[in-house]
Amino acid sequence: MRTTPWFEVHEDSVVRPDGVQDVYHHVVSPGSITVVAVDDADRVAVTRQWIYTHANRQWRLPAGAIDATDASPQAAAERELAEETGVRAARWHAIGRVNGADSFTNHVDHVFLATDLTLGTASREAAEADLDVHWLSLQEALDLVAKGGIRHAGSVCGLLSVGIRRETAPRP
Repeated sequence: MRTTPWFEVHEDSVVRPDGVQDVYHHVVSPGSITVVAVDDADRVAVTRQWIYTHANRQWRLPAGAIDATDASPQAAAERELAEETGVRAARWHAIGRVNGADSFTNHVDHVFLATDLTLGTASREAAEADLDVHWLSLQEALDLVAKGGIRHAGSVCGLLSVGIRRETAPRP
């Protein structure tokens, strides 16, 4: 096993479904969170920053790792939203969980909807110095998803879930 600050790489002895002994390599992760923060004008906080593993700047929702000090995924979501955007939310709703690469990792991204927002000052980590926050209408964010401009799995899941809920909600 190899351990890093963010994950562990495991090499497990297994018996495959066909009965043959084998070795299964996989990554074990504490998980992450993604936040769909929607303000009173139906605008969504969307970030843009350099993502090393994809070698380009990407659009995505506020997101980050669940730290060992976080009491729960929601606590991690509250912390990450405030750190990256300066936004705090009075109302939180769990949207769902995304399994990003089942054969490769146990990683789960917990997706939340945050509303009743209060704007404040971000307190970003040094690695987030290039992070820009944009407020897009929900439709603009959904259009980015449709055009392939947002590819982060938790962001796509969160935006589509909120969009679908808005479409199917009873109209007054």
